[in-house]
Amino acid sequence: MLELFKLPLISTGMATREHINEYFNGQPFMILCALALMVATAIGMVMGVQPVTSGSTGIFFTLKDSLIGSTTLSATVNVLCLLATGGIMLTLNKVFSYVRTVTHLLVSAFFLLQLAHPAGLVSFNAGTLLCMVTALAIMPLFAAYQDRHSQRSIFLIFAIAAAGSMFHYGFLMLVPAFLLGFFNMGVMNLKGLLAMLFGLITPFWIVLGLGIASPTDFTAPHISGIWNLQWTLQEEFLLIVAGLTAVLGIVLAVMNLMTLMNYRMQTRVYNAFFVFMLVMAVIAIFIDYRDAAVYLPLLNLMVAVQVAHTHTLRTTVRYRYVFMLLLACGCIAMGAAQLMMR
Repeated sequence: MLELFKLPLISTGMATREHINEYFNGQPFMILCALALMVATAIGMVMGVQPVTSGSTGIFFTLKDSLIGSTTLSATVNVLCLLATGGIMLTLNKVFSYVRTVTHLLVSAFFLLQLAHPAGLVSFNAGTLLCMVTALAIMPLFAAYQDRHSQRSIFLIFAIAAAGSMFHYGFLMLVPAFLLGFFNMGVMNLKGLLAMLFGLITPFWIVLGLGIASPTDFTAPHISGIWNLQWTLQEEFLLIVAGLTAVLGIVLAVMNLMTLMNYRMQTRVYNAFFVFMLVMAVIAIFIDYRDAAVYLPLLNLMVAVQVAHTHTLRTTVRYRYVFMLLLACGCIAMGAAQLMMR
């Protein structure tokens, strides 16, 4: 257990720079970050942190800020889903190698970024659900690379996006993202377009046909941009966290671009999807600020991929661990500040 908290040491008892870099890249640091995520959730519950009130709406239905009534159960399910999302991304990398070096850092960075927003940890919310669904949908997307018989995967992903949009409009962002993704995979032909169309229609056909909802239940999206100056203190912190995360992700994506362009086509296509999802999340936060908490976990996940690339691509930079130290300290400090300002 103590190995989680100490850096690997050489015989002289001094940790070399490379040992420190490998520590941040390895499994022990990921486990430490997972433990920190659970501890932060427990602290948030004890201090009475409330989820962000977003007034989330979908095409037919409305999601509560907490999807589960019981506070303890809701927080537990939320943390388990965040941990599961990290596990999914780790599995994806082992299968598809979008980060070419074997690393656990993409999961560690995701957990760290989640620490910066305690209100997103204390209840199972639409943001966690959107993030996990997206991570799950990436598996059939990447597996469809240059497979002209991927209509079932196309149908499934767009049906999930359409079903999710009934409860929250944020799921609609998956439509353009995965449409471009399938085009880049080289599989979106006429049959693929038809599969997408049927996938988008089928959930509505079922819900309306069974009388679960009616056309009169339609709710128009309520969009509130960042130009709205009537913010609460919680929303101001959310804006700061989302803004800093977005800037970090964009800067790292630009830094990594030239190196990733030298990768083989398949790997470039995979990473292009992550960059596009990052941009989509930033745009969604900008035009629908009241629901920024819903898009933040997905933004964190996409930024975490860029953090992993930044650390693993620059093996000649001996002091690259300093960036991880700053990121960890910054996320913890931001989360602590929100707890103390309550």
